[in-house]
Amino acid sequence: MTPTPREDSAEPIDPVDPVDSLVLHATDNGVSWITLNRPEAMNAVTWDQRERIIALLDAASADPAVRAVVITATGRAFCAGADLSGGAAAPGERVAGDVARTIRRGAQRLVSAVLDCEKPVIAAVNGTAAGIGAHLAFACDLVLASDRAKFIEVFVRRGLVPDGGGAYLLPRLIGPQRAKELMFFGDDLPAATAERLGLVNRVVPADDLEKTAREWAERLAAGPTRSIALTKQLVNASLDADRSTAFAAEAAAQEINMTTDDAQEGVRSFVERRSPEFGGR
Repeated sequence: MTPTPREDSAEPIDPVDPVDSLVLHATDNGVSWITLNRPEAMNAVTWDQRERIIALLDAASADPAVRAVVITATGRAFCAGADLSGGAAAPGERVAGDVARTIRRGAQRLVSAVLDCEKPVIAAVNGTAAGIGAHLAFACDLVLASDRAKFIEVFVRRGLVPDGGGAYLLPRLIGPQRAKELMFFGDDLPAATAERLGLVNRVVPADDLEKTAREWAERLAAGPTRSIALTKQLVNASLDADRSTAFAAEAAAQEINMTTDDAQEGVRSFVERRSPEFGGR
């Protein structure tokens, strides 16, 4: 699924560099669209693709013109996991620490980039999301799924331990028992069941996925961007904090937020009994 630019958008669409053709990027109406584009490989993600996505998420955080992000893919899969075709070192050739270092520098950095992005990130899951592909989606702030999508904790099928933050994300989203069921058995999880469990916000017909993602993203892009960023930080941190720490963080975030133009516009519009016009600052 590649975004179709709106005719009324004032923002240019980034030209696609041939080097970056496996991760397409467009900025449209305040939304950064990041599209995995290896449909023939079910969008299994390579090291270079991970670096490109991380860089785009970092750039979105720093760019005041970007106010929301969508991560999606072309073809019938969202992301089938990590691309292992490069050939990992044989067990006898590894040095102690190689595997852990690879995970830290690869899958964990990718998931952290989504969690730490200062703009809201929507996953528009068009098809199969397996392994790190599922965790990439679950790390996003909101998850839209096509009715053709499915999620697979595929690691156990290969005799592997989940990586890319799976054992961190899933218990926080659906509880430890459900997380263990998915990770112990590795069964396909249809989109409708994922929605029922709370892993997906909304399931839509495949033909409506881009339209719905655009509507959600543009609604976020018209909102108070810094307020949303601080809210994202509070919610993510609250899962690991005690009450006093969470309350202190909330008070500090409110203090910071009240210095923003959007907070002042929000209060002003309430007093003046009109709809606010947020500028993202």
